[in-house]
Amino acid sequence: MKTVHHWIGGQAVEGASGSFGPVTDPATGEVTTQVALASADEVDAAVAAAKAAYASWGTSSLAQRTSVLFTFRALLDQHRDEIARLITAEHGKVHDDALGEVARGLEIVDLACGITVQLKGELSTQVASRVDVASIRQPLGVVAGITPFNFPAMVPMWMFPLAIACGNTFVLKPSEKDPSAALRLAELFAEAGLPAGVLNVVNGDKVAVDRLLEHPDVAAVSFVGSTPIARHIHATASANGKRVQALGGAKNHMLVLPDADLDAAADAAVSAAYGSAGERCMAVSAVVAVGAIGDELVAKIKERAEKITIGPGHDPASEMGPLITAAHRDKVAGYVAGAAAQGAEVVLDGTGFTVEGYEKGHWIGLSLLDKVPTDSDAYRDEIFGPVLCVLRAETYEEGLALINASPYGNGTAVFTRDGGAARRFQLEVEAGMVGVNVPIPVPVGYHSFGGWKDSLFGDHHIYGNDGTHFYTRGKVVTTRWPDPADAPTGVDLGFPRNH
Repeated sequence: MKTVHHWIGGQAVEGASGSFGPVTDPATGEVTTQVALASADEVDAAVAAAKAAYASWGTSSLAQRTSVLFTFRALLDQHRDEIARLITAEHGKVHDDALGEVARGLEIVDLACGITVQLKGELSTQVASRVDVASIRQPLGVVAGITPFNFPAMVPMWMFPLAIACGNTFVLKPSEKDPSAALRLAELFAEAGLPAGVLNVVNGDKVAVDRLLEHPDVAAVSFVGSTPIARHIHATASANGKRVQALGGAKNHMLVLPDADLDAAADAAVSAAYGSAGERCMAVSAVVAVGAIGDELVAKIKERAEKITIGPGHDPASEMGPLITAAHRDKVAGYVAGAAAQGAEVVLDGTGFTVEGYEKGHWIGLSLLDKVPTDSDAYRDEIFGPVLCVLRAETYEEGLALINASPYGNGTAVFTRDGGAARRFQLEVEAGMVGVNVPIPVPVGYHSFGGWKDSLFGDHHIYGNDGTHFYTRGKVVTTRWPDPADAPTGVDLGFPRNH
């Protein structure tokens, strides 16, 4: 059986803890790989390698860093199909979806390649007689990233390329459910010429996470995952004096106004709710239908959902794959099974679905729930599966209030032909990312990604300008050089004069 180990100090390092976790092919239910789970000592070794590498990488030239990044970007482009296959084999998403994930990660590598612009400082000359003031940004040191199973290549690439471009060194703890893609990224970065120790990968579970959160040589922690864990990451790492960006869960709403193009809205709802089997924090999991359009919209969503082909991710005919584990599949099915008793109308029930020849896979079909009460479990919880809830509202104001009452504020969307209504929505909705006739408003790499309320803990969003600021700290330098023609003026004990 294949074993996934660690990447420390520029080379593969066998796990020494004696503890391993299973990695399953979601399409077959078979354990195909085991992953070494790091002890605290192994995490310490990775941090030590990163700290040693920082001594030179932190003072390396921008030209050196960007040269390595450009080579890394070219290698990623060459190997994107291979990385996508690793994602499909361990996560289960269809190959095209996996390729899309790699492409979105490459956007942040592109951003990192242009870090010379992002790190330009500011200079004010002659603020007083022969006094100049400059603002510069410098790296933090050793930083860490803890990433989720649903995007095993993209989310790590949201973190380490930008952090490394800024001059930091990095310790990545990917999800132990699908670790191979992250390890392959580290190998390619080394092939691109990245010095040993600048990027390290330690696989593990809570033991590894807790050690990173408390380690005195880790300056900052980036995290993407569920809200309860994000809250724990933020509280624990902050208590240990670290800078933290912890992105949590979501319950993303799509408001459909009466004037909307219902065919376009239905297409968008199906794509945003069921793509990647609903295992993404930007999935639309709640549609709010305003006015009398509800019945027609639900019928159009149902018609489209019934045509989605579910199957193994490596099959080109498949449009949706299985869920990551059998336990998660059962949890998602439980929300559908209990929906009717809590007042929802079950329009489509995807529980009990199987694929011929892959009966042991972690399969579930598409579920559509209508007239879902706001106090039901299916609405309140982040299901993280292919379950779409439809709620009804009489007016725009009622729909907006419903969305803003949610404890989550990650992403949201409005579908309408009315520019005034769209403008009101983008200003009045309490969410960090807003789409106008765009169902999944994930920002491009040079704008930052992140939500509000219980969807983000910490002050910085991820990547974009916020990412650069998170991985650097500001310094202001005030300089006065005496004119050689001036004689010494003696000591002045007064407050410095700027005028």
